Amino acid sequence: MPTQTPRLGGEAWFLLVVLSLLWGGSFFFTGVAVKELPPFTIVALRVGIAALVLLAIHGIARRALPGGLPIWRAFLIMAVLNNAIPFTLLVWGQTQIASGLAAILNATTPLFTVVVANLFLPDERLTVLKLSGIAAGIAGVAVLMGPEALAGLTGNLWAQLACLGAALSYALAIVFGRRFAGMGLRPTSVATGQLCMSSLVLLPLALIIDEPWMLATPSLSASASILAIAIASTALAYLLYFRILETAGATNATLVTFMVPPSAILLGALFLDERLDANHFIGMSLILLGLALIDGRLARRLNLVSTNAG
Repeated sequence: MPTQTPRLGGEAWFLLVVLSLLWGGSFFFTGVAVKELPPFTIVALRVGIAALVLLAIHGIARRALPGGLPIWRAFLIMAVLNNAIPFTLLVWGQTQIASGLAAILNATTPLFTVVVANLFLPDERLTVLKLSGIAAGIAGVAVLMGPEALAGLTGNLWAQLACLGAALSYALAIVFGRRFAGMGLRPTSVATGQLCMSSLVLLPLALIIDEPWMLATPSLSASASILAIAIASTALAYLLYFRILETAGATNATLVTFMVPPSAILLGALFLDERLDANHFIGMSLILLGLALIDGRLARRLNLVSTNAG
C-alpha cells in the first residue's frame, strides 16, 4: 500500500508563515549588507554567528550534541547543500539583481523539490497536478528571466541562473534532510550540527578569497543586517524549518516560498528603492500557480465545489 504524502496541520501552517517572514527578511538584510561586504564574508558571518547562537541554546538547555561519524557526515552534506552553496549563490546574485527578484527565483525551490523527491522519496510521487505545476513554474521562470536569456549570458542573467542554482541546491537539501527524522535527532541538534559544519567549510573560504582584514569597517546598518540574517533568518529559521520538515514532509516544507517573494519585494521597495518590471510579476504569478497545483489544495477545493454544485 503506497504511503501518503504528509499533510499540513495547524501548527505546521503557523510555522510556515513565521518562517516565510524570517526568510523574506533575509533577502532584504542581504541587500543591505552586500553593498559593503563581499559574498563569502557575509555567508561565513551568517552561519558562524548562527552556529554560536544555537550552541549557546544547547548549553543553556544542557543538551549534548549527537556523536558518531555517520551523523556528522550527514551534517556536512546538509551544510553544503543547504547553506554553503545556496547562501553563496544567492548573495552573489544579489550583487547584481534586486532582492525581490532573487526571492522570486528562489520560489522555484518546490518545482525542483517535486522532481528530486520523486526520484528519491517513495512517499512523494509525481502526479498530473504536480506535472502541470512544474510546467507552469518553468513558464514562469522563462517569462521572469525575459528574452535576454536567448540573446547571450549577460551578467544579470548569470546572477539569475545563480539564484536558480541555489533553489536546486535547496531542493536537494530538503530531500536529503528527510533522513534526520529517522535518526531520532531533535530539530535543534540538526540545525546546530549543519551550521557548525557550514562554518568549518565557509570560514576558510572567506579568509582566503575575501581577505576580510583588508575590508573597511562596515556601517551600523550593515552590521545590524548581518546580525539579523544570522540570528533571525538563520538560527531561529532553521529551528522552525527542521520542525516543519520532520512533521509535514519535504514537498510541504517548500510551501514557505509562497510568502517569501512578496515580503522580500515589499521590504526592497520600501527601504532599498528597488523596482521590478511587469514580466517579473507575471513570472511570479505563473510560479505561484505552479506551486498551487503542486500543493493540490486548490484543485481539491474546486473539485469539492463542483461536486456539491452537481
